[in-house]
Amino acid sequence: MTNNDIFKKLRVALQLRDDQIVEILELVDFRISKGEIGNFFRNEDHPKFMECGDQVLRNFLNGLVIHLRGTKENPKNPMDVLTQNKEAVKTGGKPEVKAKAPQKPAAKKPMGKKPAFKAKKQEPIVEKVRFKNGKNKNS
Repeated sequence: MTNNDIFKKLRVALQLRDDQIVEILELVDFRISKGEIGNFFRNEDHPKFMECGDQVLRNFLNGLVIHLRGTKENPKNPMDVLTQNKEAVKTGGKPEVKAKAPQKPAAKKPMGKKPAFKAKKQEPIVEKVRFKNGKNKNS
């Protein structure tokens, strides 16, 4: 069984659309377009068929856990999420997040540490490199 087969079976079992899969992958900061996802679900003999790599499937499964269970700070009931998806499929719209009973606010953390979710300034990945191939330009 290939990664494409696993991906297809999860998509059918959970009744997910391509845009929902894109949102699930964005939960783990993995960006992919709807067109690329559609290529995973094509027949193997189709010219635009693409193999689903381990990284894509791994990120989808990790995002699916966050989508269904929520985070440690904001847990969800997986059955509620699945029923919302089923209702959205029946009505043809996007699933709506239903308001839950108000929860107690979490205890405030001391201001000494910065929150982990704050966006960091991006540094260049590759620095400028001078290649020396054994030739001196000055001579």
